[in-house]
Amino acid sequence: MLAERGGAADAQGAARAVTEQIGLSASTVAEAVGYAVAQPAGVDVSEIVLRPTAQS
Repeated sequence: MLAERGGAADAQGAARAVTEQIGLSASTVAEAVGYAVAQPAGVDVSEIVLRPTAQS
């Protein structure tokens, strides 16, 4: 169980560390959203999937 492995605080710290290493920056996400909303009226962007290219 999580409590046996150090608890929620350790899990949260580990998640933050991974996010800092491979996470997407706010400006990267904003650029992708800007691309989607800047499309001409006849273009429908129905889904945006963002994934970091790096993996842990």
